[in-house]
Amino acid sequence: MQAQITLPAWDSLAELDDEALPLLPTALLIAQDEYPDLDPGVYDALVQSHADHLRTEVDTIEHWPLKIAAVNRHLFDELGYGGDHGEYYDPRNSYLNQVFERRLGNPISLALVQMEVARRLGIPLDGVSFPGHFLVRLPVDDGMLVMDPFNGGRPLDVEELRERARSHLGGETPDDHVLAQILDAAPARAILMRMLRNLHGVYVERGEWDRAARSADRLLKLAPEQDDALRDRGLAYLQLGYQAGAHRDLGQYLQRNAQATDTQWVREKLVELGGRAPRLH
Repeated sequence: MQAQITLPAWDSLAELDDEALPLLPTALLIAQDEYPDLDPGVYDALVQSHADHLRTEVDTIEHWPLKIAAVNRHLFDELGYGGDHGEYYDPRNSYLNQVFERRLGNPISLALVQMEVARRLGIPLDGVSFPGHFLVRLPVDDGMLVMDPFNGGRPLDVEELRERARSHLGGETPDDHVLAQILDAAPARAILMRMLRNLHGVYVERGEWDRAARSADRLLKLAPEQDDALRDRGLAYLQLGYQAGAHRDLGQYLQRNAQATDTQWVREKLVELGGRAPRLH
């Protein structure tokens, strides 16, 4: 019997606490924008089938690292989920239905699959919004095991984590305190926002401004205070010729961000629209 799963309404998401925000259903809601005939029950049932296949084996294993090793072996070796190294920026790698069907994804979508299966088995696997590639983490004794879902769930030691972070920190090597902060567990909202930002970046690069505007709009549904998404939606509207929407979004962005480094550039865009940029106080 196919599982029943209800997708949330976009307008309800901003009011939900991070703990109440459903990760898998909202990720499928993002995919439904591009694939309106998507049946969420199919993919919820698929996740459950992956977990059910592993349950007997995982329940007989005592230690968390060995439990997650069994999950990784099934997902990445037996079922063939893996990182799309050939077409990393293919938008299908961010749409969860396509990740399930193609067994290909980017770091964050593969992490979401790994997390959903693990959590249904009682394994407390969390996402890590690491700079560069998204990672996952599992508590182990008095520390944590950090893994790379884009590369088969490979464990990463402290030195590799420092090196990966260093290239995103202006060349500075993070100390223990900074690294611990970087490795904080990412709440569901942060994960979903990162998925949408990935999609927005892909569509801007492709010049698909309708989809870029949609991605920014959906990000604002999740987190209305994200001023960069307000600016990005306005700029996409500008490219689409939707002048009223562009003027509204860019003007509001300027009012909220009087000291932003891109203020002058955004003001010039507003002037190009034939409107007066708001005075900044």
